[in-house]
Amino acid sequence: MIGIETVVTMVVVIALVAFILALIISNIKIVPQAHAFVVERLGAFHAAWGTGLHLKIPFIDRIAKKVSLKEQVLDFPPQPVITKDNVTMQIDTVVYFQITDPKLYAYGVENPISAIENLSATTLRNIIGEMELDHTLTSRDLINSKIRVILDEATDPWGIKVNRVELKNIIPPREIQDSMEKQMKAERERRAKILDAEGEKRSAILIAEGQKESAVLKAEAVKETKIREAQGEAEAILTVQKARAEAVRLMNEAHPSQEVIAIKSLEAFEKAADGKSTKIIIPSNIQGLAGLAVSLRELVSGEEPKQ
Repeated sequence: MIGIETVVTMVVVIALVAFILALIISNIKIVPQAHAFVVERLGAFHAAWGTGLHLKIPFIDRIAKKVSLKEQVLDFPPQPVITKDNVTMQIDTVVYFQITDPKLYAYGVENPISAIENLSATTLRNIIGEMELDHTLTSRDLINSKIRVILDEATDPWGIKVNRVELKNIIPPREIQDSMEKQMKAERERRAKILDAEGEKRSAILIAEGQKESAVLKAEAVKETKIREAQGEAEAILTVQKARAEAVRLMNEAHPSQEVIAIKSLEAFEKAADGKSTKIIIPSNIQGLAGLAVSLRELVSGEEPKQ
């Protein structure tokens, strides 16, 4: 049989082995992604462990701080600030920052988050104090840029990188808000009146342009009508002249006698005398032809010539 001392010894050994195993397992540390562990050895900074598996020496090494390397967001409550023209406003800011050096973050300042909040509040007051109300309301980007630069420089010794600063809300006093609303209402009414006037002006212009185009089209129509009438008259005259020229040509080709020519002359004289003129000048040759025509008529009719 096993003695009591042997059993006790085995229990002690088993307990010791279990203790050693538990101690070793408890000192195996796994650092997750985007994190860092600040390790102290005998109270002094030893190392900043990155992502992976690490073994800590029991009773000598100590994890002083676990740091997240992800970008973090701090939403600070509204801070009262006074503008250059003595208007008190409430402004709350949002700060986006990232830890770049775990050692500086662990030992640079006692409470980094509180330090950033206080620093952003004082910086905001300094910047807004140099600006008037209207400029403040329209210069968010400028204010954001100034605060970010100042905070980034101030937090650099703390191992913190300020990536972005945004003014979340700018809340002026109630009476200022009422005045701004009235001003905006008046501006909207002014723009509405301008739009109405522009519409009426445009309508009048369109009506005038329509009347102008209508008058031009009417004038073009009258002009076209007159041109067509003139062209018709010209064509008619040209046709008559061509007919007369053809008649003359045919007459010339027929070799008319003097008697025929005389008769045609008398016909032409008859047409000339058929007008409304009160005085007619008869050429001498026409008179002779007229006498000849009378004599021929008397001879044909058997009448005696008149003395």
